[in-house]
Amino acid sequence: LLALLGASTLAACRSAEPDAPAPLPPPAPRPLRVEVWHDTVCPWCRIGLHNLGVALDLWRGPTFQVVFRPYLLEPDAPPEGADLREQLGRKYGAERVPEMFERVSRAGAGYGITFAWDRVRRAPNTVGSHALIAHAPEARRRAVVDALHRAYFEEGRDIGSEEVLGAIATSAGLDGAAARRAVTDAGGIATVRREAAAARARGIRAVPHFVIGDRTLSGARPHEDFFSAMHALQQG
Repeated sequence: LLALLGASTLAACRSAEPDAPAPLPPPAPRPLRVEVWHDTVCPWCRIGLHNLGVALDLWRGPTFQVVFRPYLLEPDAPPEGADLREQLGRKYGAERVPEMFERVSRAGAGYGITFAWDRVRRAPNTVGSHALIAHAPEARRRAVVDALHRAYFEEGRDIGSEEVLGAIATSAGLDGAAARRAVTDAGGIATVRREAAAARARGIRAVPHFVIGDRTLSGARPHEDFFSAMHALQQG
């Protein structure tokens, strides 16, 4: 009887033991990355980012994460910005400005991108626009960049203005009031300036500047170039 009791007690104890935990699923693979240094008023950046977007939309491989890095073409721009044509005239010569507009317009048209230079009058301070991109959730950053480009290059809006940036954020599905706070936040502004200075210290002197794995792509490349670099990174 004692032996039976002992056996039954042992069986009862064993039956009360918790089941072994199910094995954990393997961690999701980290997305591959495309890093891009850009300024929001750089027309070549607009073309390059548009073409990168085409490559990403066609891509059927592992997920790619686009990491937007700020670059300030005019790091000492006053808060109110400047007259665009006067600024370009001082840097490149006034006689060259119309041809510059025409050249980038022709390049954009080849990809279905419009530049309305007759509406674009200001060269805004772009620090706040970069702060807005950083403020946006990662899944909305491409939409915010696209909205900034449309507002500036097609509508001629001053994307250095807190009110304009708030409206752009709203159009991209963000909370406008929160966005206005973000674009004037001292910490966020300092981060943009610090990262832009780090880009120059890294040796970046022109944008757009893309890094995909061990490949560096500069300028407004066609989408095939991005697709090729993405494929090479996937293959390892």
